Amino acid sequence: MAAYFIRRFLLVIPTFVGITVLLFTVTRFVPGGPIERIIAQAQQQAMEGGRAPAGSETVQKQPLSDDQIELLKKYYGFDKPVLVSYGLWLGKLLKGDFGTSTRYYDPVWVMISERIPISLYFGILSLIAIYGICIPLGIAKAVRHNSSFDNASSVVVFAGYAIPGWVAGILMLIVFASHWEIFPLGELVSDHFEELNLMQKVLDLAWHTVLPLASYLIGSFALMTLLMKNTLMDHLSADYVRTAMAKGLTFKRAIFGHALRNSLVPIATSFGNNISLILSGSFLIEKVFNIDGMGLLGYESVVDRDYPVVMGVLAISSLLFLIGNILSDMCVAIVDPRVKFE
Repeated sequence: MAAYFIRRFLLVIPTFVGITVLLFTVTRFVPGGPIERIIAQAQQQAMEGGRAPAGSETVQKQPLSDDQIELLKKYYGFDKPVLVSYGLWLGKLLKGDFGTSTRYYDPVWVMISERIPISLYFGILSLIAIYGICIPLGIAKAVRHNSSFDNASSVVVFAGYAIPGWVAGILMLIVFASHWEIFPLGELVSDHFEELNLMQKVLDLAWHTVLPLASYLIGSFALMTLLMKNTLMDHLSADYVRTAMAKGLTFKRAIFGHALRNSLVPIATSFGNNISLILSGSFLIEKVFNIDGMGLLGYESVVDRDYPVVMGVLAISSLLFLIGNILSDMCVAIVDPRVKFE
């Protein structure tokens, strides 16, 4: 099995290169890049400055000279073939240099590192809450199938699954923040956060966390609960569980001694993939609550055609996703020793 995981880790390298080559090529040919943005800004300035009439074809079509455009292409690295530019980008990436933002002219890694703690904060809390609540709730629903508890909780679970997290966030802001004024309208901390003592800072952070965290949980919460319930019910009706109970094993021991561990295999399969979601976040939820995390950074970089930031965010997300797939296999092997990877 060790040889299998070694091969999987080695395959991460060509897979990562393939993904980043494709993404890098797409960013090179998508219109609206930094050069087009500079041309549009120059055209707007020329129109506002009155240097040319509004109907001037020269200003509308091309406010910059060919030499100026060539200098811009050289500055942004667009004067080289795609594979050459990619090789230069990959070489810098291996040295820890993610490049410089073409929108804000800040180092990309600085922009990403400032937002990683925020995404980690919500990602880890979401992961703990999802597995800490969904597994016990799924077990309780499977054991009490068709009971009033199961039916009532299913209504809540399906309602949560049907409502997108960002829509639930808007509704919660309207009800709990705007109407009842129980929670703040947005952001991660208060304006006077630095003036508070340690305990007040913890309480203030928790106060601002409740609604965004609930929005993060609402979709995954329903999915994991139903997955846990349905998988456990399948194993409770299996022959090996009925045989164990026929030999005198109690229902409780049959669940926790036999059926539960096998039911955790699908849950373990999804655990590694959730690692990549810890940093990626949700740009819609972050936009609703005005939280400046990785999700919002990735979204704004795509809208602004800030390609170095786009590639930096996607490189980290892709690497985490590839490693997460390997971690999923490891979790399956830990939960079910019968699984042998060759």
